[in-house]
Amino acid sequence: MQQEERIGLIYGGLGFATFPIGDAMVKTMAGEWAPTAIAELRYLIAALGLGVVLAVREGRRGFRIPRPGIQLMRGLGVGCAGPAFFAALMLMPMGEATSITLTQPVLTGLLAVLLLKEPARRETWIATILAFAGVLVILRPSFIELGWAALLPLSTALGMSLTMIGNRMSANLASPLAMQFAITAVASVVIGLFALAGHVSGIEELHIGAPSALVLAKCVFVAVVLTTGHWLVFMGTTRAGAGTVAPMTYLQLLGATAMGWIVFGDRPDLVALIGAAMIVSAGLYLWWNGRVKEAAELP
Repeated sequence: MQQEERIGLIYGGLGFATFPIGDAMVKTMAGEWAPTAIAELRYLIAALGLGVVLAVREGRRGFRIPRPGIQLMRGLGVGCAGPAFFAALMLMPMGEATSITLTQPVLTGLLAVLLLKEPARRETWIATILAFAGVLVILRPSFIELGWAALLPLSTALGMSLTMIGNRMSANLASPLAMQFAITAVASVVIGLFALAGHVSGIEELHIGAPSALVLAKCVFVAVVLTTGHWLVFMGTTRAGAGTVAPMTYLQLLGATAMGWIVFGDRPDLVALIGAAMIVSAGLYLWWNGRVKEAAELP
């Protein structure tokens, strides 16, 4: 393994391992502020920070983002995924919520067939069946207790899959920094609309009151930690390639399970572990077959 690839794996691993730290902080705010408001502040802070950096590095031209329709799709995906996952963290054990969101690679494969007209590969259908069987295993007790709210992490995975499809469609349209700013800025607007709708809906959990100084400080912490994590993953993919870094995603699951157990006492039971293993296996199976296909196409 080349030195550059090793460094890329370290960056990617650190990035994915960072996410549970921010997620745990979100979970501590359960009942203190609406999840939509937390998500909005998180993305607004990130958009402002990225905007400043973009202005310094690229000037006005950095804000000329082509194909606005695609950028809207990317931002809409993140805008739907963010509040859904924050709400899921507040309602479910971290490990279970994170496990279900890891169906994202499988959902991306399905959306690629529908939206990008990619061939429907047998491997995609096998991974889909295995992943969703794992979701059903994990959701069985949660669905009885939470009802339809238990599907929030699946909504997160679907939103992120839409974003990944948008990323493919907008590859090389602008600099990575400009593309990251675009998706964050659009997501902050989308989430803001969701937050406003939730506030006027009459649903008590979505009412946005005045937050305490502690909640605001936690939101700033979450924004910095998660943005840093995304930057680390980006650095990893630029050095080692997305395919090489992809398995590092599952460090997020290990971190979330450990953090949930240590901090919140959410000890995973055997059923949840089996379901998580099925989802991880589906993702790794899809990744491995993709790598084999790429190797076979090399001259």
